[in-house]
Amino acid sequence: MIECFNGTKVNIKKIFYIHLQGKKAKRIMSKQEVILCESLETSLGRAIELCPHDKLFVLTDEHTRHLCLPSLKETTLLKDAVEICIGAEDVHKTVETLASVWMALSTQGATRHSLLINLGGGMVTDLGGFAAATFKRGISYINIPTTLLAMVDASVGGKTGINFNGLKNEIGAFAPASSVLIETEFLRTLDTHNFFSGYAEMLKHGLISNTAHWAELLKFDSSSIDYAALKQLVGRSVQVKEDIVEQDPLEHGIRKALNLGHTVGHAFESMALAENRPVLHGYAVAWGIVCELYLSHLKVGFPKEKMRQTIQFIKDNYGIFTFDCKKYDQLYAFMTHDKKNTSGTINFTLLKDIGDICINQTADKDTIFEMLDFYRECMGI
Repeated sequence: MIECFNGTKVNIKKIFYIHLQGKKAKRIMSKQEVILCESLETSLGRAIELCPHDKLFVLTDEHTRHLCLPSLKETTLLKDAVEICIGAEDVHKTVETLASVWMALSTQGATRHSLLINLGGGMVTDLGGFAAATFKRGISYINIPTTLLAMVDASVGGKTGINFNGLKNEIGAFAPASSVLIETEFLRTLDTHNFFSGYAEMLKHGLISNTAHWAELLKFDSSSIDYAALKQLVGRSVQVKEDIVEQDPLEHGIRKALNLGHTVGHAFESMALAENRPVLHGYAVAWGIVCELYLSHLKVGFPKEKMRQTIQFIKDNYGIFTFDCKKYDQLYAFMTHDKKNTSGTINFTLLKDIGDICINQTADKDTIFEMLDFYRECMGI
């Protein structure tokens, strides 16, 4: 449901579970506000008012502390906030960084009634959300995503976590923010690589929603960005995710649609980290989409022409993740750790057509290797 309040407000129903003294889990409904801001100051003021607190904390990384926090500090909203800064980029999405946030909260007097504001990209909102979810068994938090990836994916939907043991988002929790404030003006300073990283998640949303949205994403002129048009695209992309999360908050069913491109994409990310050549999450997802659209064509008949058009867009904008056939076993091993798997069977989300989603699909090792062969051939490796 969308209504207006100094911008567009999307109410996301979320269901989570608590266990009480061995009884069956009790179902609880709550709401998360996702606000497409017209005035960040106004929206933030209201979001803070909705979270009564005894102490306010702001988490940034080394980039957003310098590029984004100063504009918020010009207001009086954060004048008493305690600042916590962590290293930038995914290499710092670790248990050590998480512990440093816990330590800062603990030593600076945070209580169960404190409020944390996460100002940054997906790494900050993922790690900060997990820190809030676990500190004193949970404190309230607000996400202010500053990258396109965080706006359309990482900060929305309640997933939080860190990387662990060389695996992407291995440790985490479903713990929704009280509010997510999307201010697209931050995107004016976003570099090209981070723009396309977020755009890959938008492309995924287009593929799992409808042909019209997919087509407008392929046609968007990224070389001369119309930021008003981009704001509308961001709003539609968030709505796609919101509709799915509302149906399945804890990823038992249709929410798995949001994992299109991620089974292979996370394997690419994990291998890149292991080889000390980290890649942006969205780029890994884009390359994963190439693989999983081929698997969709092979197993459930995804149209070849739509696959070709999507892959061409990815080739034109995302470059190539290189590996040889000697790496297939390692990539396969990474896929076996995917959180969607059951009983050692690798789980994929595939498409019969745009918007026609097939969850809980599987493929044997030979077919996965054939998929990797296709990727290398079509990408020109």
